[in-house]
Amino acid sequence: MNTLHLLIGGNQGDRNGTLAQAADLVRQRIGSVVSSSHIYETEPWGDFADCGGARPQNFYNRALAVETALTPRDCLGHALDIEAELGRRRHCHPAGRYTSRPIDIDLILFGPMVLDTPDLVLPHPRMHLRRFVLAPLCEIAPDAVHPIFNKTLSQLLSECTDCSFCSLCC
Repeated sequence: MNTLHLLIGGNQGDRNGTLAQAADLVRQRIGSVVSSSHIYETEPWGDFADCGGARPQNFYNRALAVETALTPRDCLGHALDIEAELGRRRHCHPAGRYTSRPIDIDLILFGPMVLDTPDLVLPHPRMHLRRFVLAPLCEIAPDAVHPIFNKTLSQLLSECTDCSFCSLCC
């Protein structure tokens, strides 16, 4: 068994309900959810392509620790299937542009594994730059070690220069 840390989030529709459905589907298809953070409300991060100059709705995000016997690639496949089932439609936008979405499931850490393939990079390559990822992760796994930086998640959060709003929500 391996411990997979996921971040689930979304900023469209019934955000609480969608996060609950996603966590349930993760439990059914990927593995046992052994820990989950509170829900955090966070500002959208990055350049959004679909907001037409308006500010997109804030995201609700939650970290999950999952015990799984699956491979990272199988976990990714299930995560993408869950996203599609819950209404996520992936659109092609210019590099660096993001879109609003009902759900996003990101594989953040897979134990001490380091993986770099065209469709999956572990640990998540931008996790250390994003307070909305680190804050919920630190709630459930503050002493987990980033396998490349050799720092705990708590250390990464304390060093994170992302100043975006991120607070407990629900």
